[in-house]
Amino acid sequence: MMNVKNNKFALLLAASAVSMALTGCGGDDGTDGNPGKPDGPAAEYINTLNLDVTKVTYVDGMPSIEVFATNEEDLPVVGLKDFEVKKVAQLLPQGSTGAGDNAQWQVIGSQKTFIDNQDGSYTFNIEVEGYNSALTQRYNVIAKASTLLDGVTSVPQAEIAEDFSGEGYEATYTKDIVSTASCNACHAEGEKIYHSYMTQETCATCHTKEYAEERGKPEIEWSHLIHNVHNSAKGYKADRDTGEFTKDAVTAQHIVQNNCTNCHVAPEDGTEGLTEWGNWTRVPTMETCTSCHVNIDFEAGQGHSQQADNSNCVACHNASWTEELHTEDALQKKAVIDQIGMNATLTAVQDDKSANLTISFTDSAGNVLDATTLLPKIKRVESLINVGPNFPIMGYKASPGNGEAHVSLDLVLSGELANNAEIADGNLVINTGVLPFGAAGTDADTAFSFIGLEVCSDGAELINCAEGVATTSMKAELAHGTLSGEAASVRHTDSVNFAACESCHGTEWELHKGYHAGFVMTEQLGREVNGQMTVGVDGCVACHTPDGTYAKGANKGALEMKLHVVHGEQGIIKDCTQCHNDFNLDAFKVKGALATSVFDQYGPNEESLYTTPIAATCTSCHKEDSTKLHAVGQGAIIDGSYEAANDAAQLETCFFCHNPAISDHTQVKM
Repeated sequence: MMNVKNNKFALLLAASAVSMALTGCGGDDGTDGNPGKPDGPAAEYINTLNLDVTKVTYVDGMPSIEVFATNEEDLPVVGLKDFEVKKVAQLLPQGSTGAGDNAQWQVIGSQKTFIDNQDGSYTFNIEVEGYNSALTQRYNVIAKASTLLDGVTSVPQAEIAEDFSGEGYEATYTKDIVSTASCNACHAEGEKIYHSYMTQETCATCHTKEYAEERGKPEIEWSHLIHNVHNSAKGYKADRDTGEFTKDAVTAQHIVQNNCTNCHVAPEDGTEGLTEWGNWTRVPTMETCTSCHVNIDFEAGQGHSQQADNSNCVACHNASWTEELHTEDALQKKAVIDQIGMNATLTAVQDDKSANLTISFTDSAGNVLDATTLLPKIKRVESLINVGPNFPIMGYKASPGNGEAHVSLDLVLSGELANNAEIADGNLVINTGVLPFGAAGTDADTAFSFIGLEVCSDGAELINCAEGVATTSMKAELAHGTLSGEAASVRHTDSVNFAACESCHGTEWELHKGYHAGFVMTEQLGREVNGQMTVGVDGCVACHTPDGTYAKGANKGALEMKLHVVHGEQGIIKDCTQCHNDFNLDAFKVKGALATSVFDQYGPNEESLYTTPIAATCTSCHKEDSTKLHAVGQGAIIDGSYEAANDAAQLETCFFCHNPAISDHTQVKM
C-alpha cells in the first residue's frame, strides 16, 4: 500500500476540530494518514462547492482516493449524489509514443460509485487498466449541478483535476501548458465552456489522442481542437449534436488575433506553476501545426517536406525560431501602436456655438510630433462628436427621438487633410460646426469628441500611405469642452471595469476598424478628466446614442443595451462581475428613452419605438415577456413613442423593490 500527503488540506482543517496527520499507513483516528471526523456541523446550503483530493492510496495497482467537499464557508458538504471520478489518466512522457511526439494523457479508468463518509469526505475505489507507478496520475473529479440526497438543497457544478506521482505523492511532472485562468480572461469563471465542463484540464483529460483515434476524428484531440476554435485559418466549432464542424467562432478568432501568447502566458506575466507553458514552442507536432496551417499535408508532402511522423520536426523548428514566427506579427503591431499617442482639446466658440478641436501627436517618450511630418503616414484621423456624455442629445442619425445627428468628421484621409482641417503650430485643427449646447450646469453644456487614428504600416515601421498598404488602428483619444466654461460633465465611471474589458480584448485588438479609423483598448480609455477617472464609454456613446445606431432601435444600439446584447449572443459573458465592478443606479436619474425596436422596419411608415431606461437596460438580457409585463406594471413604457417613454423615464419604480448588487443582481429590498 502507498498513500499520499494532502496538497490542500486547509479546507479539512477548517472543517474539523481534531488534529490530523497525513503521512504513514493504517489507523482511522486522525493519525497515520486517515483523517478523523470533523466535529462541526455540515453545510446547510451550497452556493459554491469546493473539492479537493486529500488522499490517494494504491493496493495492488488499484487507486483509492478521498475527495473532501466544502461550501463557501468551509463547512463540510454531506450527501452529494451526482458525483464521480470522470477520468483517471496517466501522462505518457514526451517521445514515449514516438520520436518527437508530445506528452499525452492516457485514460485508464473512471468511477461513478463512492462511499459518503458523512464528514464531508468521499471515498472512490477505482478499477484501472494499465496503471504505471512511474507515471504522473491525474484524477478528474466532477460534481454535477444537482441537489443533495435530500432532493431539496441545490448543489452547483464543481470540477477539479489534480495530479499526483504514481505513488500518490505530489506530482514531479505534469503537462501544464495553458491554465484555466488564461481561459477565464474571456470565459466566465465557473461557467461551462462547452458540454457542461468548465476547465481546460477536464477538456484535455477527455480529448486525448487515443480518444480521437478511436472515433476516427483526429481533429478532436485537444491540442488540435482548441486551436481549431481560436484561429482564423479554420475557426471551427464542433456541433455537439451532429459532431460536425461549423464556422461559428468568429468572436474567438478576433479576440485571440492568432497571437499564441494570448493563451500561452509566460510565468513572468502572472501565471504561476505552468511547468510546461513553453511546450508549444519546444515540441512542434504535425497534429498541432495542421490545426492552424490548413494547407499542409505532411504525408503527401504538400506545403511541407514529406514526413510520416514527428521525429524530424524539431530539427528545423527549434524553440526560438518557432516562438519568433508565431509572435512576430503581434510584437510588430504592438511596436507600431506604441510609437504614436494623441492629446486633444475641445474648445467651445461662444459666437456660433461651435467648437474647435485641436489634436497633437506625441512619440513613445511623450515628445510632441509635428503633424506635417507625420501626415503622409496617416491613413485616417476621425472625430466623432456629440453633446451630453451621460445622455447624448444627438442621434446616430437625425430622428424624432434625438433631432440632430452626431457629427462625424475625418480630419485626414490617406495622407491628405480633409473637411477643412488645418495644421497649425504642428497640430491638427478643425471646427465642428454648430452644436446644440444646453444650459450651463446641465449635461448638455458639455460636448465631447472621440478621436480615432489609423496609420499606414509595414511590420513595425510607419510608412507613407499608398494603395494596398497595410494599416494599423492606434490608441484613441477623448476630449470634453463646455460652452459655459464650467467643468465638463463626464459619464459615470464607477460601473464598468475597464481592466476586465482589457483582460479579454487585449491591448492590440482593433475595434471597429473598417467602419471607422478603429482603436485599441489602452490607457487612453481610462484617464483623469476634471478630477474623475473616465472610461472610453464616453467615446462609445458618441455613436451608440439613446436613439441607437445605423439600424435604429432594431439592434438595441444604445450603449446601455448594446454591450449586453453583443456579449450575451457570443455566450462568453455570463456573469455581471466579468465586466462590472459596481452598479451605479444613480446613473438612470439622468437618462431618458432608449430606442428598443422598430415599427414597419424598411417600410413606408418605419418608426423607432422607445422604452424607459431601466426597463430597456434590464430587458437587453432578460427578454422574457413576463419580465416586460412586470416592468410595465412598475411604470415602465415598453416599445412606445419617444414622447411617452421619455416622459415616463423618471417614473419607473423598479428600484423601489429591486436593489441589484454586483454580488447578486437579482437582489431585492426586504
